[in-house]
Amino acid sequence: MAKNKNQKNKSKSKLKATKSRKHIHTPKAIQAQDVSLVFNKKNYLYVIGGFALILLGLLLMSGGAMPSPDVWDEHIIYSFVRITLAPIIILAGLIVEVIAIFK
Repeated sequence: MAKNKNQKNKSKSKLKATKSRKHIHTPKAIQAQDVSLVFNKKNYLYVIGGFALILLGLLLMSGGAMPSPDVWDEHIIYSFVRITLAPIIILAGLIVEVIAIFK
C-alpha cells in the first residue's frame, strides 16, 4: 500500500512538472517570418475576377420577372441573354479560375 502512494505522488509530481512549462519549443523554420505563400496578389485578383464573371452569368441567366404569372412569353424565357450569353460568361469565369490556380 505504501508503494502505491509513492507511485501516485511521483506521477503527480511528473504531471506538475510538465504543466509548469511556460515556453513551448518550436522549430526555427516555423518561427521564421519568411513565409512564402503559394499564391500572390495577381492570382487572388484572377480568382476574384473569375468569381465576379460567374456571378454575372448567374444573374443574367436568372433574368427578369414575367409581367404576369398567367401569361407565357417565350421571348423572355428563351432570350439570347439567358440561353447563350449567360452560359458563355459562366464558362469564361470558370476558365479564369483555372488560369488563376495554374498561374
